[in-house]
Amino acid sequence: MIDAFFVAGTDTDVGKTVASKAILHAMAHNGIATIGYKPVAAGCEETEQGLRNSDALHLQKAATVECCYDEINPYALLNPASPHIAAEHDHIKIDYRKLSLGLEKLKKKSEVVLIEGAGGWRVPISKDDCLSTWVKQEKLPVVLVVGIKLGCLSHAMLTAESIINDGLEIVGWVANRINPGTENYAEIIEMLTDKIPAPKLGEIPYMPSIKRNDMSKFINIAPLRSKA
Repeated sequence: MIDAFFVAGTDTDVGKTVASKAILHAMAHNGIATIGYKPVAAGCEETEQGLRNSDALHLQKAATVECCYDEINPYALLNPASPHIAAEHDHIKIDYRKLSLGLEKLKKKSEVVLIEGAGGWRVPISKDDCLSTWVKQEKLPVVLVVGIKLGCLSHAMLTAESIINDGLEIVGWVANRINPGTENYAEIIEMLTDKIPAPKLGEIPYMPSIKRNDMSKFINIAPLRSKA
């Protein structure tokens, strides 16, 4: 079984956290010890405990292994902007070594670490580099989340091409219905199934809120468990 994988989105606001939560719930139902890792999170809120990101908090709650917040979100950035802009505003340089050390620590505590990205595949973390460089460095398998809406076919196919051209394997994809009024939904799913060279892990229906308690029924983790 895969011990760590990266959840990438075709864009920002396509439901990476919704899909990640569903995958973590499905793994919990199968008795798998999990941790959710959000290496870089922009758009945090100031709290008495420090900066906190809502996506990271959802991952922390959905996982089965307890970790302190700083372990699952080493780079918490204040501004709700592209990570390279938010990091510059906070006078922070994102260091891949810190991300890798954090990942190795979490692997020792769990069976599977789900790593949620930020934005799309080529999201920049500095003026010169993207988070995908770290994913390539770690040779992480990728789960692709597609927000089903007008224009998603091109975004999905281009993202899949980029991930594969980077030498990484897409081990599954998730369809997340972010627009309840999307026309030709079935035809979109049919084409994505044909064009993305990986099994579909599930389809998540439109949900106005991520606060749903149990989302395991939307996800089939069998393809992830079958990977060595």
